[in-house]
Amino acid sequence: MRIAASHPALSGHFPGHPIVPGVVVLEAVAAALPQHAGGAMRITGFPAVKFLAPLLPEQDFEVVFSTKRPGRVTFEIVASGDKLASGTLTCEGIHAVA
Repeated sequence: MRIAASHPALSGHFPGHPIVPGVVVLEAVAAALPQHAGGAMRITGFPAVKFLAPLLPEQDFEVVFSTKRPGRVTFEIVASGDKLASGTLTCEGIHAVA
C-alpha cells in the first residue's frame, strides 16, 4: 500500500515536511481488513494503537494482521522491514440483508 503525496490531509501535516497523519494510517488499516477477514467488517473500536515512527507520503507499507479471537484483531504497519505502528481493533461482521 501507499499514501499518495497528493492526499488532502498531507498539506497541513506538516508543511514542508509532510508525514501521513495517524487517522489516515488507521483508514488504511480499515481498508485492508476485509481482505484479511474474508469479507466486509465493521470496526467498532481501536482500543490500543502505538505510532512508533512516521509514515511518509509515497512510502510503500503493508498492514499485517493477526486474529487473536473473534472480533479482536491485532495489526502492524510495516515499511522496509521496520514496524511503524501497531495496535488492536475490535470488529464485527456485516451480513447482507436480502
